[in-house]
Amino acid sequence: MSQSIIQTEKLIFRYSAEEGAAPTVLDGVSLSIHPGQFVAVLGHNGSGKSTLAKHFNAILLPSGGKVYVDGIDTCDEDRLLDIRRQVGMVFQNPDNQIVASVVEEDVAFGPENLGVPSQEIRERVDAALAAVGMTEYARHAPHLLSGGQKQRVAIAGVLAMRPRCIVLDEPTAMLDPVGRKEVLDTVKRLNREQGITVVLITHHMDEAAQADRLVVMHDGHIVADDKPALVFQNVDGLRTLGLEVPEPVALLYELRQNGVDVPLTALTVDECAGVLKKLLRGVISQEQI
Repeated sequence: MSQSIIQTEKLIFRYSAEEGAAPTVLDGVSLSIHPGQFVAVLGHNGSGKSTLAKHFNAILLPSGGKVYVDGIDTCDEDRLLDIRRQVGMVFQNPDNQIVASVVEEDVAFGPENLGVPSQEIRERVDAALAAVGMTEYARHAPHLLSGGQKQRVAIAGVLAMRPRCIVLDEPTAMLDPVGRKEVLDTVKRLNREQGITVVLITHHMDEAAQADRLVVMHDGHIVADDKPALVFQNVDGLRTLGLEVPEPVALLYELRQNGVDVPLTALTVDECAGVLKKLLRGVISQEQI
């Protein structure tokens, strides 16, 4: 496999404390993310997942260990711009990222700061808005958009800087179900159609289930790293960490607890319905599903 686009090696991070010892938020985290992957990082509040995300484009720097972006040490101050060209960040509140009074001007802000020529900026803005399905809103005022639309504009603003990787830190936390679906559909399409590496920080099980790879964090450590279907099979283990599993998995788990031999690999409602359909037909077996 090609060189990791993001790599952490025994990463340690402590926020500075004015009195007493600073608590360790990340404790020896080693992780490699390769180009084109869609990785979800799941954990409860305080697990360290958002702190980890902020290391991916040098918003935070390690207290110990190393972080590399496309082979560049994030502690190399002379390469900061190179790092942030590689990895773009989208945060929880889109209002904090929107800086202009017109959508297309907001999307142009990043490439303008990178010194991109005017004609190329125009092309990048048009392409970015098209990629997130917001072309018809180019001349709109951002503050009049819905939450999901604002977050898609924020994603377009990052896309216009042409990063190889987008890190989204709880991007749907402030959105209603419609807005959440808009943003997740956009992210999946960018990953699938443009090959952009996606790192999604979330506490929503259904969002984590849509990734190709799921990293679970607890108390500053990585406690699981595998395909979502495999991670979510460990229902009891996740619950001891204060985490739930997607509802289809929870339903099948309850059936297993009551003596029904069903697999726990169905992550979506449709997949779960397929399992139950076979069950009702009386032909279910571990090998048949």
